[in-house]
Amino acid sequence: MQIGNYKIYSILSSRFALDGGAMFGVVPKTLWSKTNPSDELNRIEMVTRNLLLVSDDKKIIIDTGNSQKMNEKLRDIYKLRFFPDNLISSLGSLNIKREDITDVILTHLHFDHTGGSTYLENDDLKITFPNATYYVQKRHWEYASSPSERDRASFIKDDFIPLYEDDQLNLVDGNLELLPDIFTIVVNGHTTAQQIIKISDDTKTILFCADLIPMFSHIPLPYIMGYDLRPLETLEEKRKILEMAQKEKWILFFEHDPYTIACTIKQTEKGYAADSILNI
Repeated sequence: MQIGNYKIYSILSSRFALDGGAMFGVVPKTLWSKTNPSDELNRIEMVTRNLLLVSDDKKIIIDTGNSQKMNEKLRDIYKLRFFPDNLISSLGSLNIKREDITDVILTHLHFDHTGGSTYLENDDLKITFPNATYYVQKRHWEYASSPSERDRASFIKDDFIPLYEDDQLNLVDGNLELLPDIFTIVVNGHTTAQQIIKISDDTKTILFCADLIPMFSHIPLPYIMGYDLRPLETLEEKRKILEMAQKEKWILFFEHDPYTIACTIKQTEKGYAADSILNI
């Protein structure tokens, strides 16, 4: 896919699993299990899927997925797998090395979105993309630096503190054109100042939905994660985004869906639904 000066690629960086009830909040299992069957521990299959944007002078990654630094206990809890696909191997399949990445846009700092930003080499913590500028919202950085007891476990500081200490982290503020044809949209329902990312030219738009709409099955308005700090705010943010996406024919890209990469949407009598399923 081409938008503006960017060739756009879908990158699979890990497979993992989370509790299905937590992923769908108040929606009963009898409904969500039709699209996302659970295992014996009530976990549903998920992925971390990232976007790679390549232009003549830029190679940009949106989010970095889960961390291979996780210990065996956490890997087991989250059913975490990096084979056959991980961030570096997926980039390598496109002949891109870690040193080639110029920019990394982090939607937020939860471990499944920024875990791949750093790695361990002989017990030394290193930055995965040494030549890149990383971007995150300033208000989110401030929150992640001192989160609440409710969501403290979602932030692993070894994933992002080194970026700040090495002056590779750029703290941005609000809705803006971050890079040419790449726009931030700040939403606060899931966590404080998550930035979802819109890539748009005169003819085509793709929206990296991050955790506002993590999977295809979260398109219906009431399907909101139990992880969200402010679910009613998520509801209104989804309503606004889906209205624009339907009206302007945006492509929605799903970071966590193991089955559906992207789609356009339509309005039906029962609410919003997929129009065309797309493979990027």
